[in-house]
Amino acid sequence: MEDIFVGRLMSSPVETVSPDTQAHVAAETMLDEGIGSVVVTDGDGQLRGILTATDFVHVAAEQRWASDATVETYMTTDVVTTTANESIRDVADLLLERGFHHLPVVDDEDNVVGMLSTTDLAAYLSTVRTPSPS
Repeated sequence: MEDIFVGRLMSSPVETVSPDTQAHVAAETMLDEGIGSVVVTDGDGQLRGILTATDFVHVAAEQRWASDATVETYMTTDVVTTTANESIRDVADLLLERGFHHLPVVDDEDNVVGMLSTTDLAAYLSTVRTPSPS
C-alpha cells in the first residue's frame, strides 16, 4: 500500500455542534447525517470535544440520560487529533491502539478541518488491489 496522507481520506466538512447544543439534537443530527460522531467547537471553530455514538451507548447503559442535557454533559474533552499531513499508516495504528473509530483532523490553530473514521479507512482499503501470490 502506498504511503498516503490523512488529507486524502478524511471527510470534510465536518458536522459540528456547540457545547450548549441539546444532546438529543446532536443525536438527531448524527442519525439524519448517517454519521457516528459530531465535533464540538466553540464560536471560533476551536475544538472543544467530540460526541460519539459510543458515548450515547455508555449514557444508556449507565442510565444517566437527562432530557435537558447538553452535549457538554456527555462529550469527551480529552480529544486525540491528527493533521491532514499525517501518514495514514501511523493514524491507522493509533486508531487500533486506542480503540477509536473517529479522529478529528485539525490545522495549526486547532480548527477542525476534517474527520477520519474507520469507515474512511475501510472505503480506501476496499479500492486497493494487492498482487496475487505467485
